[in-house]
Amino acid sequence: MWHWIGEPGQPKHLSDLQLDIVGFLAILGEGSVLANAQVSTLSKWIFLPRLIPAPQALMRPTRPNKLEPVPGWVTGVFSGNHRDSINHIGNIICDANSLPEHSVRVVSIERQNQNDVKAKTVAPLTLVLFLGFILSVLLLVLSIIRKDAMSMVATALLSFLSSLIGLGNKWELKLPKRKAPVGKVPRGDVVIRYPKGAFLVVRCEEDVARELYFAPETIKYLLQHGPAYRILSLVGTMMLMGGVICLANAVIELQIAWAGAYMLLGAGYWIVAALPAKLHWDSSCYVVQTECLSDSDPDVKGMPSANDYSFTQALWRVIVVTKNTEWVIRSDAAPDTQAWRNWLTKAREMANTVELAEKPLIDKITGAKVTTWQVPDWDAKEYLGKMLADQAAKDEIENPKRELKDV
Repeated sequence: MWHWIGEPGQPKHLSDLQLDIVGFLAILGEGSVLANAQVSTLSKWIFLPRLIPAPQALMRPTRPNKLEPVPGWVTGVFSGNHRDSINHIGNIICDANSLPEHSVRVVSIERQNQNDVKAKTVAPLTLVLFLGFILSVLLLVLSIIRKDAMSMVATALLSFLSSLIGLGNKWELKLPKRKAPVGKVPRGDVVIRYPKGAFLVVRCEEDVARELYFAPETIKYLLQHGPAYRILSLVGTMMLMGGVICLANAVIELQIAWAGAYMLLGAGYWIVAALPAKLHWDSSCYVVQTECLSDSDPDVKGMPSANDYSFTQALWRVIVVTKNTEWVIRSDAAPDTQAWRNWLTKAREMANTVELAEKPLIDKITGAKVTTWQVPDWDAKEYLGKMLADQAAKDEIENPKRELKDV
């Protein structure tokens, strides 16, 4: 038998080499699998028998009953609605949580049909699903050629485990819709404030705002019976254990092949997890049109207004678009003090002096004219400083003996 010369105590023959670690490779990579777990289980390809890294990540004791929200504050400009988080689908549609600090982006959203948001049929995630299927077939063929029963059983157990997981986790997304018209309602325009101080202004009808931002997203599982799902998870756990045990008893050449397959799959899932989530979702039922402010950067995707502004200057530009300030206090975007109330009154007055810019900006990426909101020539930051100084002077007159903490 072929052998090599090694150090004393090291294996001399290929058949002596042990790769028990290959079983651990099969259960590594939970983070990259969970990153797109919800959209992958929404796909129709979820039932495809294939290899997946860390299948135990999808065999949880309980399934999520809602999509993971995104940190932020969502406030209706006219409706009075407010939420302390951003719905997952609403965030996917605009993909704006990576906006620069204190920037402002404006979009309009319309529904063009009654289709539902779903997973894309062809997407990067689909490619790694089929990669797992191809690797599963190749390993089965190699196992048959080598006449290795243990590897054959491992291939069957670990491949059909993904189908079992699909049966337990397959779901449909249902966005709430108004059942019957109730007459004329206010516009559904929404302002979204992100933790970094960036803003997204969404101009839309009330139905769209409710679907994407205010009403809860409904997850409807194919297997709705809870105990049945837990039994399915138990069976899947036994299949995973059995597959790993069989891997440890396969011939060394096939163990090497298995190790290479899981390393390739792990890299594939990691790359897919690093991609923008929007690439995996089909949201074509909504049409998103970019709008902008007159000082926006046409060279940047989405044309945000972001020129090293302060939070006050960003807030002022949002008011330019909304022509309204009631939402500011409702969303706690500004302190409820007399100085800020005076500033908001003046900001609303100045915002209502202009509408759209006479010369709209051109999106240099698409070459199309963009609805452009004219920013009045007014120094919002300077005016706020004056209001705060006046308030401080007034407080000092009214309370001359007040102890000042900051000197």
